[in-house]
Amino acid sequence: MASVDENKEGIRGMANPSRYGIERFAYWLMRLSGLGLLAYFIAHIYETSMILKGKAGWDEFLAMTQTTEGHVILALVIGMSVFHTVNGIRVMLGQGGVGVGKPGRLDYPYIPKSQNYRHKITIYSAIVLAAIAMMYGLAVMFGE
Repeated sequence: MASVDENKEGIRGMANPSRYGIERFAYWLMRLSGLGLLAYFIAHIYETSMILKGKAGWDEFLAMTQTTEGHVILALVIGMSVFHTVNGIRVMLGQGGVGVGKPGRLDYPYIPKSQNYRHKITIYSAIVLAAIAMMYGLAVMFGE
């Protein structure tokens, strides 16, 4: 019975990005960026509602976002937005059959045609574009 328990890795095995390559890494980044953008959306609605407290309440709350920590959070939001957008476009195009390739014979070991170099290049491009957007956002926010 011990051999059965050894093969059960649970969430740690599912969340291991190194086991399945860049595709699993993109899968987790997509989920995490979506949750981060949802949290930002809720915080942004709360921040915008501060205008109801008048100019003093608005200025007081806005001063919190004009700190170094606020700028870093906004840079992360920029990076999450860019990655989520570019990777989402990649996923939608893949679902539509763009860049997938022709189906091949199912010989062992089976390598899915949909996980080809085009999709991997797009994942790396999404990560690079997100990093560039974050650096640009930080340069604008810190005035350099």
